[in-house]
Amino acid sequence: MSEIQLLPQVREFLQRSHAHFIDGQYRAGTSSRHVPIVNPANGEVIAQITCATADEVESAVAAARRSFKGEWAQTSPYQRGVVLNRLADLMEANGEELAQLETLCSGKSIHLSRMFEVGQSAIFLRYYAGWTTKINGETMSPSFPSMAGEQYTAFTRREPVGVVAGIVPWNFSVMIGVWKIAAALATGCTLVLKPSEFTPLTLLRLAELAIEAGVPAGVFNVLNGTGEVGASLIEHPHVAKVSFTGSVPTGLKVGQSAMAANLTRVTLELGGKNAAALLPDADIDGAVAGLIQTGYVHQGQVCAAPERIYVHRSRLDETLAKFTAALQGMNIGSPLDESVNFGPLANKPQFDKVAQFLQLAREQSKVVCGGKPLARAGYFVEPTVVLANGPQDRLLHEETFGPILCVLPYDEVEELPGLINDSPFGLTASIWTNDLSRALRLIPQIEAGTVYVNMHTFLDPSVPFGGIKASGTGREFGSAFIDDYTELKSVMIRY
Repeated sequence: MSEIQLLPQVREFLQRSHAHFIDGQYRAGTSSRHVPIVNPANGEVIAQITCATADEVESAVAAARRSFKGEWAQTSPYQRGVVLNRLADLMEANGEELAQLETLCSGKSIHLSRMFEVGQSAIFLRYYAGWTTKINGETMSPSFPSMAGEQYTAFTRREPVGVVAGIVPWNFSVMIGVWKIAAALATGCTLVLKPSEFTPLTLLRLAELAIEAGVPAGVFNVLNGTGEVGASLIEHPHVAKVSFTGSVPTGLKVGQSAMAANLTRVTLELGGKNAAALLPDADIDGAVAGLIQTGYVHQGQVCAAPERIYVHRSRLDETLAKFTAALQGMNIGSPLDESVNFGPLANKPQFDKVAQFLQLAREQSKVVCGGKPLARAGYFVEPTVVLANGPQDRLLHEETFGPILCVLPYDEVEELPGLINDSPFGLTASIWTNDLSRALRLIPQIEAGTVYVNMHTFLDPSVPFGGIKASGTGREFGSAFIDDYTELKSVMIRY
């Protein structure tokens, strides 16, 4: 099949002068610094953005602060929910446009852009919309002794923290951006969003749709640029919270800068070296199919994806053979081709990083399948399975954030907690078995924010998500997000 035809509105959008969205409108950038936006499927420049200046950062934060204290503060919880639902409606109505823009920037399959960047994002928006009217405090009865007949009562209030800086990665820019938008707006906060310089276009279009949905000017702002823009937001005295999704090294710097700036609260959703353990009784066909679906989705560029696979030695050959057969049948090509199921890596730095890991695999491990960059335009590599040279193989410990699964055999199930926990990361893990009793005994022993059984990677808005150890702090989704976007105020009354 050939590539799908780009919509006229997509072609028109690419021709715009891209900079920022501040106080309800597009702002032409004033800086001479520009960043090219490259289509990772062919290496061609499709647009460029202008980097934000210090004045533009100040304007965006000031607009968010005015709205927080002004119109947004006067908007009822119910109406906030109505606005989020309208934005979900508009995302779905403009879904193909958003999906095409995202695929052009990130290299993810057009199917994935439609399903997750648009479809799942709308679901998350509707979920958060339902929380706007359910953010509650508690009443308490203090036990103070009465000296002269007086009585006491107390209650707590949940109040929005204020202006939130959201810093979004390039792998799922729309969906992760929506998590931050929805959490901030549902709780009554306002937001300045900083997209990745590799994938900024779709969030600019989303900001335009937010105004159409009824989000007041200044509530949702977008600033573009490189890391310096994010640093300016983190250190800004009027930013009350930072929500960052990205790599561990950058996340550590974000957390340290936020604390040093003003004890600014942070949610950090960082990387992982996520383990999948196939128990001796596992359905190997089902496990391999599930791990291919989740380990190679968006070419493995998913923080929660499995990267290290522990297989009982008795099932090793069978597992490797089935991985090889499945990967050799993958159709590699343009993400705009609906017949393709494996596209390019998202950008040149990521391609170079993964290429180095592939070289390491060829030199120090045993490549079972794949293992090479592809000699073609764009940032393509082969989907790869590697057999580790032992428990200390670097490919079992360093996050590749790419389509490389590293397999290690084990002999006894009792070894698994030690193997799985031998990592600085703790984002996700999975157990593949038909023995529920064994799975339930393993779950408390595994150091991870989420443990899956007979599945991996999938996220639902009702289930809190986040990591432990170097994989981050704080939780998104469920009701857990409310704690991170609100202050708990106690009120005590004597009468």
